Order: sequence, then structure tokens, then C-alpha cells
Amino acid sequence: MLRILAVDDEEPALAELLYLLRADPHVLSAEGATDATDALRRISQAIDAGADSPDAIDVLFLDIQMAGLTGLDVARLLAGFARPPLIVFVTAHEGFAVQAFDLKAVDYVLKPVRTERLAQAVRRAAEQLAAQENRPRPVPETAAGHIPVELGGVTRLVAVADIVYAEAHGDYARLYTGAESHLVRIPLTTLEERWQPHGFVRIHRRHLVALHRIDELRLDAGSMSVRVGGAELAVSRRHASRLRDLLMRTDRR
Repeated sequence: MLRILAVDDEEPALAELLYLLRADPHVLSAEGATDATDALRRISQAIDAGADSPDAIDVLFLDIQMAGLTGLDVARLLAGFARPPLIVFVTAHEGFAVQAFDLKAVDYVLKPVRTERLAQAVRRAAEQLAAQENRPRPVPETAAGHIPVELGGVTRLVAVADIVYAEAHGDYARLYTGAESHLVRIPLTTLEERWQPHGFVRIHRRHLVALHRIDELRLDAGSMSVRVGGAELAVSRRHASRLRDLLMRTDRR
């Protein structure tokens, strides 16, 4: 049975959608969010908690035209998560269907939502989820190479290519670009998994760095450090050998 998060910034529409979803026999739970930022936060937390968590989310029923980030923006961002929920778009606008299916949407339901049509979308999502149970999902590229950050109550998209290194702060990580830093609620271990295809490497339990941003490797009395983005960061013995090998391969290319 499906665990669903529905997202719509119009509360009456969200309430009606949740009512219909909760009445469907294929739905275990259906919760709501009224903005994209809250939805992304909850999805990130659910993914970090794991598929067996009571807060896990299998399917996202997502409006397209919302204040701030649109539903299409959210879908692009989720494409970069290791195990994102399936997406069903629920919208009053027909004109976004091609973009929606390009983003691997399971279905595209038009408002006003009919009970039979919504039930069909739920069944499709349940069938696709069942088909995935016997094979691992691939780890995709980070969504269009961006990560959402909050600044003064506004969600911005920061390009992963602009990030020099990330620093662990408990369940959070601070991302350093050339001129700014941003605190995001994502553990460093999660970023390490997502960003490995983008050339990021762990050098210490506290630091993850972009390999191509390393300006200098230093050895001093048996300890190793790197200079990156104007900062000097220690390299732990555990990671020193692999880092040296990766830098040598990069040089050879």
C-alpha cells in the first residue's frame, strides 16, 4: 500500500485531494503540504530515514503552478535524489504534460479531479512501485546539477558545480561556494553518496570536497592537508591514500 504526500498551495484543493486519496484501498497514508519548500524538506527527511520509516513517502501527488518553486521545479530537484518518490502531477493546466512525462511522471491528472481518474493514477503508481521492488533503483545525477537552499525565507537553487566543499554539522551540512555558505538539512554522508558522480570526495569525517577544486596538496610531518577555495582542510589518514590516488588519476587525464 502506498504512502503519499500531496502538495498544493490551494488548501481547499489539497483537502479534497487528500479526502479522495485516503478513501482509496491502495493508499496506506496520505499527508499534505501547501508549499514546495516544506515538501522538499519532508521528502529529504523521509529518504534519509529509510524506506522502512513510518515517515517514508512512496508517491508524490504534485500540483504544477504554485507560488515559489513550481511542481516541475520540484520534480527536477527530486531527480537528483538517490531514491526519490514516484510523481503524479495533479493540475488544472494541460500544457505541461510533455514536460511532466519527460521528468518520468507516473501520471498526469487534470483538475477538477474525478474519483475514477485518480484511482487509475493510484493503481499505476502502485504497479510501478511493485515492479521496482525486485531491482535496485539507479542513483541518478543530481537534479539538473542544483540543490535547494533557503535564504531569508526564499528557496534558491545553488549549482553543485559552484560548491567548493561541504562541512558536516550534525544532521546538517554547510555548503561553501566561492563567496557564500549555505546550511542545509542533509547529512554529509548523504551528500557524499549523491555527489560522488560529480567528482566530490570525502577527505575527513567533517569535509567533502570537489576534487577539481583542490589547489594544493600539502604534507607536513606525516600529516596531509589540502588547500581548496582559500581554506586549508585536514585530510584524515583513513582517506589520504584514496585522495592521493584520485589526484594522480586526475593529473594523468
